[in-house]
Amino acid sequence: MLERYKNSYLSYFLMYNFYYLSWAVFSALISVYLLDKDFKASEVSLVVSTSFLTSMIFQPVIGMFSDRYDVKKVNFVLFALAGIGGLAFMFASSLITITIGYSFVLTLINGTNPVMEKIASSSPYQYGKIRIWGTIGYAIGSWLAGMIYQLISPSAIFICFIITMILCIIGLLGTKTPSELGQNNEEKTKTSTLFHNHKYLYYLIIAAIFQGITNMANTYIPAMFQNDGLKVSLVSTILSFAVLCEAPLVLFSHKFMDKLTNKRLLIIAYSMITIQFLCYALNVWLPLKVIITLITKHPSGMLFIMINLKIVSTLVPKEHQITALAFVQTLRNLSSIIFQNIAGQILDISSYQILFALSLIVIVVGFVLVILFKVPSGKDQKLFN
Repeated sequence: MLERYKNSYLSYFLMYNFYYLSWAVFSALISVYLLDKDFKASEVSLVVSTSFLTSMIFQPVIGMFSDRYDVKKVNFVLFALAGIGGLAFMFASSLITITIGYSFVLTLINGTNPVMEKIASSSPYQYGKIRIWGTIGYAIGSWLAGMIYQLISPSAIFICFIITMILCIIGLLGTKTPSELGQNNEEKTKTSTLFHNHKYLYYLIIAAIFQGITNMANTYIPAMFQNDGLKVSLVSTILSFAVLCEAPLVLFSHKFMDKLTNKRLLIIAYSMITIQFLCYALNVWLPLKVIITLITKHPSGMLFIMINLKIVSTLVPKEHQITALAFVQTLRNLSSIIFQNIAGQILDISSYQILFALSLIVIVVGFVLVILFKVPSGKDQKLFN
């Protein structure tokens, strides 16, 4: 029985579904949770941005450990520590303890994310058939967080988080480390060669702008909808449906990801968030705002996750790809810190409409960089088939 479970589709389902479900349960409503505790928007930004700071510090370390050791063992330790951190966070009440607890858990979850995406593209199953469970898991987690928050209690969310992390670990134990990950290779070139790869460094800026600005938006979109008069349970339902809207991209990734060039994919992703932020900046009719959120929020983020895998695979040698993905995550965290803190300061004195109008300027800068980016097409990678 155990032998049949080893490297089975069930093990990947459990790992991906409950990893992303746990992530959503823990973080999807953090702004609502803290604002309802009478913290200011700038204090919410402090909590979230500190988690990005600690993630930024430890991300390269986790990436290098994952390149050097068995990623399954590394992930097991990180998942177990995240579960313990979730238990501690449930009892946090002061700004300091909340900041420490949230940062601890998110650092571990963020740290494992590049490896999780790489495993999905290196498993014995098609990328879309594995990664789809992450999408479904995050959607369920977003909805579940709202239901638990509204019908039971906010602190009950973290009990749910612990249970789902345990289920994720059960799935992890059944998977097998792909042959190209976590190997000790005496002939590896130095990781420092990444910093001589000019196209990779240029891409880091493009990725940092996209991920930083969208992470900031993800923090405040639930609070924005609550400010528009929607109940928390309805907001979580909208956000869970928004996650499900990325499902077609995941399921049919093998149809287009290997066929479209890296640059064209980047243009599509940036176009989507331009439409999204423009909608928020103009404060359009609420039903239209909800529809735009469904169409663009998570689909653009999921598309960028796949683009990131493809571009790193295009620009970086195989033996350094986990580390390269970790550095992308590191810059993501740094830019998120910057945008989170600026957003909190803006919201303390102004409105969501002004916040997203100013954010559009940053997106335009990123768009220009994409247009000027001379990146190989990446059609030879075949990651998604």
